[in-house]
Amino acid sequence: MKIALFDSADGAARLGVVDDAAGTLVDVTAALPWPHDPDPVTAGWWRGLCRDFHTLGPALADAAAAGTPVPLSGTAVRAPVLGPSKIVAAASNYADHVAEMHDVQERTLGRVESWMMNFDIFLKAPSSVVGPGASIVLPPDVVAAGHEVHHESELVVVIGRGGRDIPAESALDAVLGFTAGLDITVRSAADRSRRKSYDTFTPLGPWIATADEIGDGSDLDIELVCGGETRQSVNTRDLVVPVAQIVAYASSIMTLNPGDLLFTGAPPGVGPISSGEKLEMSISRIGAMDVTVT
Repeated sequence: MKIALFDSADGAARLGVVDDAAGTLVDVTAALPWPHDPDPVTAGWWRGLCRDFHTLGPALADAAAAGTPVPLSGTAVRAPVLGPSKIVAAASNYADHVAEMHDVQERTLGRVESWMMNFDIFLKAPSSVVGPGASIVLPPDVVAAGHEVHHESELVVVIGRGGRDIPAESALDAVLGFTAGLDITVRSAADRSRRKSYDTFTPLGPWIATADEIGDGSDLDIELVCGGETRQSVNTRDLVVPVAQIVAYASSIMTLNPGDLLFTGAPPGVGPISSGEKLEMSISRIGAMDVTVT
């Protein structure tokens, strides 16, 4: 199942089930078993859905089958998450990206930070999330300082039930599904989390493909195109640490709450973005989204 968040006429967040082959969406908000709170700040209904999707899925499927489809082209689809308690991101999780970062760091820092070449996790600010069609805003201080700002297109895990100390063999039981994300990054000597947490630096979308449809996320094609040029193209089979083990590792450090996000790592091909550019990102079996740079 593909589930999306979209804006109603009054701007409130609603829940939809997507038929991307038909290019349609059905509003299934009324199938939720609790009163719908439209406030994206509180977002309790969304976290409840992430936690309980394993039991709510059939009712949502029935509502989608019985509902009236509307064209996606006329629907204001937003980022497919609300109020995550945290964004966890994996670093150095494609071998070819680790190799290219030696040259990137020599150019942007004048040295190679060897500790950054090892797999680990860090945090991004949830306030950096934007949705499909949004603009990535280059911070004036970063531009004035002459720092490069890079695109990093990634498979993103959306946590379902979550938990602490989750075994790798049952990690997918804790996952709601997958979406596409861009981890926009300033190349400077500042702390990694700071460099990746500016407002608009986490575009997500266009919707979530649930784990029962996608599986373990181990055979998905990621592509990023800018101005007709393919800048990133990789399959998630090349992840050094696969999804289940990332979930297990992250949960050994911190409790993963329903609705949290887990970026799985940047593929090779990262590079600078400039004002006026349009980034087109897609992941097979999930979907595609466009964002612009301003």
